[in-house]
Amino acid sequence: MPRQAAASFCTLIVVLALAAPAALAQPGERTLPLRTPDGQPDVSGIFTFRTLTPLERPEQFDGVERLGAEEAAAFEAAERTRRNRDLFDPEKGALFYRPRSEGGVLSYNEFWYERGVELTSDKRTSLIVDPPDGRRPPRTPEAIERGRERAAYRRAHMYDSYENRSMFDRCIMGFNAGPPMTSGTYNNNVMIFQAPGYVAILNEMVHDARIIPIADDTARPPFAQRSGVSRAHWEGETLVIETTQFAGGSSSLTSTNMHLVERLTRIDPDTVAYEYTVTDPTVYTAPYTVMMPFRRTDGPLFEYACHEGNYGLHGILAGARRMERLGRELRP
Repeated sequence: MPRQAAASFCTLIVVLALAAPAALAQPGERTLPLRTPDGQPDVSGIFTFRTLTPLERPEQFDGVERLGAEEAAAFEAAERTRRNRDLFDPEKGALFYRPRSEGGVLSYNEFWYERGVELTSDKRTSLIVDPPDGRRPPRTPEAIERGRERAAYRRAHMYDSYENRSMFDRCIMGFNAGPPMTSGTYNNNVMIFQAPGYVAILNEMVHDARIIPIADDTARPPFAQRSGVSRAHWEGETLVIETTQFAGGSSSLTSTNMHLVERLTRIDPDTVAYEYTVTDPTVYTAPYTVMMPFRRTDGPLFEYACHEGNYGLHGILAGARRMERLGRELRP
C-alpha cells in the first residue's frame, strides 16, 4: 500500500475510534455536522490537547498500537508517578525519588503542571500514527551533523548575548504552540475562531496567534515568517492548513524547509481531531503524521507571562558576566 494511502487509512481508523462516543448522543443534544453562521463546518471553540500519550512509542510497547483497559490504567498510574515533580529528589536529581508531603522542588512543583493524567480515549501508545512503528523516521546524516554543530556552538556561546538564546528562552515563541502543536507540560490550550474567509488559532502558551486565510489563491508574502506562511481550504468537513516559508524559531520546527499540512475535523460536539504531516527531506528520510484530539474545555485562556516580568533573561546574562569577572567556568 502506498505510504500516503496507508497513512490516510490509519488516520481514518483513529478518527473512527475517537468518534465512537458520538454515536451515543441523546435526543436533544447537538449532532453533527455543526455549522458556523456562514455555513462552514464548525471547528471553533476552546480546547485542551493535554495527554499522557507520548509523541513517539516507548520501546516497552514495540509493535503495540493500543493498550487494553488494564494495561492503560497501569501505564497511566506509572506515568503520573514518574512525572510527579514533588517526588523528585532535589539532591540526587530527577531520576531519583523520595516521598514528600510538600511541594517546592526543582523549578516548579507539581501544582503548576497540566500535562494530562490519561492516554487518548483510544489508548494509543503514540501520537504518531505514521510510520506504523509510532516513531519519527531516521534523520539524514547531514541533519545529524548539523545538529551536532548547533549543539556545540550553543554550549560555547549560549551566555554571550540574548541573541544566542532560543526563541522560547526569550519568551518570543515556542514550547507547545508550534506549528505544529504538541502536548507539553502545561498551557495545553488553544482557541480556534472562525470568520468568513479566515480562521484564527490562538495558543495559550506564549499567546501565539495565527490568522489564516481560507483560500489557497491568497497571495503569499515574499518573505518568511517565524510561524511560517499558512493558507487553508476545505476538503469536505476537514479544514486543511498548508504552511511553508518558515523563518525559524517556532517549536516543533524541523528546519526552514519544513512543509506542514494540518487537518482539523469535528468528530463530535466536544472533540476536534487534529492531524498533521511533517515533510522535510533535509532533516527526515520520510514524512511522519501525528494525530491527537482537541477536547472542548469550558475554561478560559489565561494570559501567558514569561520570565516573571522579563527579569529572568537579564539575570541569566548578568550572572554570566559576574562568573566571567570571577574567572569561573560557565556551564550550560
